[in-house]
Amino acid sequence: MTDPAAPRTVARTSGWTPGRVPLDALLRALAPAAAELVVPGPGPVEVAAAVLVDADDLARPDVVPRGPGELWLLAGVPAARAADWLTASPGGSPRPRPAAVLARAGGDAPELVRAARDTGVALVSVHPRARWEQLLATVRDVLDRVPVGADAGPGGPGVDTDLAGLAQTLSTLTRGMVSIEDEHARVLAYSASDDAADELRRLSILGRAGPPVYLERLRAWGVYDRLRRSDAVVEVPADAALGLRRRLAVSMRETVPAVLPGRTARPRQLGTIWVQEGDDVLAADAEAVLRGAAAVAARLITRARDAPTQEAVQIQRLLGARGGSVDVPSLAASLGIPTTGPAVVVGFDAVGPAGPELAGERAAALRLHASGYARESPVTTLGERIYLLLPHAAPVPAVAAWTSGVLGRLRSRPGAGLRAPVAAPVAALADVPLARAEVDRVLDQTTGEEGVTTLADARTSVLLGEVLDLVAGRPELRDPRLDALLDHDARHGGAARVSVEAYLRRFGDVRAAAADLSVHPNTLRYRLRRAEALLGIALDDPDGRLLLELQLAVLRRSRP
Repeated sequence: MTDPAAPRTVARTSGWTPGRVPLDALLRALAPAAAELVVPGPGPVEVAAAVLVDADDLARPDVVPRGPGELWLLAGVPAARAADWLTASPGGSPRPRPAAVLARAGGDAPELVRAARDTGVALVSVHPRARWEQLLATVRDVLDRVPVGADAGPGGPGVDTDLAGLAQTLSTLTRGMVSIEDEHARVLAYSASDDAADELRRLSILGRAGPPVYLERLRAWGVYDRLRRSDAVVEVPADAALGLRRRLAVSMRETVPAVLPGRTARPRQLGTIWVQEGDDVLAADAEAVLRGAAAVAARLITRARDAPTQEAVQIQRLLGARGGSVDVPSLAASLGIPTTGPAVVVGFDAVGPAGPELAGERAAALRLHASGYARESPVTTLGERIYLLLPHAAPVPAVAAWTSGVLGRLRSRPGAGLRAPVAAPVAALADVPLARAEVDRVLDQTTGEEGVTTLADARTSVLLGEVLDLVAGRPELRDPRLDALLDHDARHGGAARVSVEAYLRRFGDVRAAAADLSVHPNTLRYRLRRAEALLGIALDDPDGRLLLELQLAVLRRSRP
């Protein structure tokens, strides 16, 4: 393994395929202290997906790459076992292999190095102290941030290249060593280090926590609180006893628009920039430069997070949400899902106000739950709705039961519930847009209650809602006689409308309707006679009652 300051050689790519990230760009995101290319691929290696694989997985014959460009993280797999798996040829035929593997493959694993070279698989050696879950999270974060149609510069696509350049520029201007971390303390980018890099910096690059005593001291000094509360640059003094040098830190923040009327916009922390002082004292204007860098970094991160990934676009096309013709077999192959067999679409929408931020949080959590339920289960967001596709799905009752269990786990904050329609199964992926349309029909025409439903469960509400939409959208279908009733109430402060609605709601039972309105039945009878005169409609006529109920239902949608 190399020191963070030491140079390393990686296979450079001559171009970039949208939706994939060059392996060398991923290695820069992982940091040379955590991962080092040992065996390059036979040609440029581009990564489209990352999979965590253990020794038990390698023993299963069905565990093979689902598509090109997979990066396998061999967690807890001995080097000799990994080498045997790479070189094995079950039945005399070479097995499908990933494009690249990450493994504990230091100098004591020559057999794995040899196997990777012989089979044409790129091999990345992982530092013994690096954490697998941190490596997987970083790789997937980079893959998720590949914007569709982005231009690949010499360092590869995505936010990390821009942040890496920003980190190096900031290092030059401040004369310090820079690391940029996200809100979960994962290192997104860093500048070059020298011999003055302290233990905290080295551990951060490896994805490990700093010394507990030092972290507790930061909390006691209020460093984390100050970073959360303001945009001010925070100075962290050196600690000679712990061998830690002086630092400056600043929070990267994004202003999130208010979701509810009357609420103010609020800042959201995107992460932190740290500048460690080395042998040279930090520049006199380091704080001002650091504040500017925080604003630039926040824009870069926000822009990358808001850009749809290539995978998201592919899923949206499969769901019929982007228009135009769809090459279903090609999309299915790219996403690694079967084209035949029953498929089910599940939609998720907030009960009450939500927002894109909350939808994104829930979609990320849903991906994890869905992958545990069915490995091949694409998830995407459209606006504030989330859609889950389950190829080769179980029967609807089983899917609905699983979805019901997931809803509680997706409730990320008090009062923020979800409703989730499950579409009827379709026979093939080509029919998935019909299933999404069914989900949208339920979401568009039903309101309010948290829980799981189907079109069959909600058919009355859905069909009635669509009929009301049709009437509301056709001005010529509106009965002008209703205006006389509304005008009378407006001029006289009357209750003709509510009286008619109560009477119709109680199916013509005057005494029950009067009780609902807390008036005498004779009072209600007088109001109803007056309403009949104003409307010119007899309330004992079935056709008149039906027409009036439809007209009032349309009115309630626009004027509750």
